[in-house]
Amino acid sequence: MTRTGPGFAAPLCERFRDHPLAFDAVLALGVLLAMIAASFTDPHGSATGPTFGDRAPTPLGVVMMTAAAVALVLRRRRPFAVLAFTAGLTLVELLGETRPAPVTISAVVALYTVAARTDRPTTWRVGLATMTALAFAAMAFGPTPWYSQENLGVFAWTGMAAAAGDAVRSRRAFVDAIRERAERAERTREEEARRRVAEERLRIARDLHDVVAHHIALVNVQAGVAAHVMDKRPDQAKEALAHVREASRSALDELRATVGLLRQSGDPEAPTEPAPGLAVLDGLLDSFRKAGLPVSLARSDGGRQLPAAVDLAAYRIVQEALTNVRKHAGPDARAEVSVVLVGRTVEITVLDDGAPPAGPSPEPSGGHGLLGMRERVTALGGGLTAAPRYGGGFRVQAILPLPFGTVWEAREDDR
Repeated sequence: MTRTGPGFAAPLCERFRDHPLAFDAVLALGVLLAMIAASFTDPHGSATGPTFGDRAPTPLGVVMMTAAAVALVLRRRRPFAVLAFTAGLTLVELLGETRPAPVTISAVVALYTVAARTDRPTTWRVGLATMTALAFAAMAFGPTPWYSQENLGVFAWTGMAAAAGDAVRSRRAFVDAIRERAERAERTREEEARRRVAEERLRIARDLHDVVAHHIALVNVQAGVAAHVMDKRPDQAKEALAHVREASRSALDELRATVGLLRQSGDPEAPTEPAPGLAVLDGLLDSFRKAGLPVSLARSDGGRQLPAAVDLAAYRIVQEALTNVRKHAGPDARAEVSVVLVGRTVEITVLDDGAPPAGPSPEPSGGHGLLGMRERVTALGGGLTAAPRYGGGFRVQAILPLPFGTVWEAREDDR
């Protein structure tokens, strides 16, 4: 049973593609056989049509055909040289009195090769020169009348060879352009995927830092209070331990919600609680008040519902700023929080009157609080300022732009 169809031809084409010299050798052999067969054919052998075997090539004709076919083996490496050689042999054959050696076939193949491997202007120049020279020699010096079909065939075959080679070159350039565009798009997708992975890792790290740092700071403060008053005031120590338990439970809940959101695509049953926002800002401030930090709040947003990204960023900025106040501003510090709508922006300001920082840098060494706040604000296209206040204390202000098309809606509890 013989194999046919694309399954049989594909390995052969792949082998010839890997060994172009072998393909050119097979092509040269085929051209030689075609020239030899044509040399035995007489197109005017009888009144009814061409005849085969009435004439035979001369020894010189056989040599010329063999030399032209051998030259085609090098058509890829030296296309212009092969074209000049085969065209010269064709002119010698056309200038003779008889034409038993159709070397024109090799010149046609060589012209196709030049057209397929050069640019279009070169193809036009070389193609016109070859067609003119061969057609003129056939019409002027051939044994047949200038208008015979053999002479016109020389002109037609050389013209078609140039046109076919130019078409193949154009298609090859088109395919290469598509392949390059696809490779570039693939590289762009990979770079975009890596960028998104890096951004997602940064966002996860920022969220975990905000959640853990806030609650652990409260736990640390309340645990210190409990240890300090354990012996003399056990009731106050129990209250501090209750706050520790509440803060730790809140930390676990937020961590569970964060991890649930991360696993949402792979685990549909993972918890998907909404992210915190300014709607629960009073609860956040109460947790700091229980930890011993007096906090006052001033709001002029009218309880309007902000976009989710802006709402979460505003909440996290207040949370991180108050956490820094509790950790670094001293035991007697007081804090003020304000949320103000100004045009198409939301201004979040956190002030404290604690002791000024000891070092020149407002951010604690090795901390990521201010860095995380600045990343959140920058991602939304806003600005953040964090600096010591004149006379003591610290000031954090974030300006968050609102996206166009934001529809203002009052919260349910403000209606």
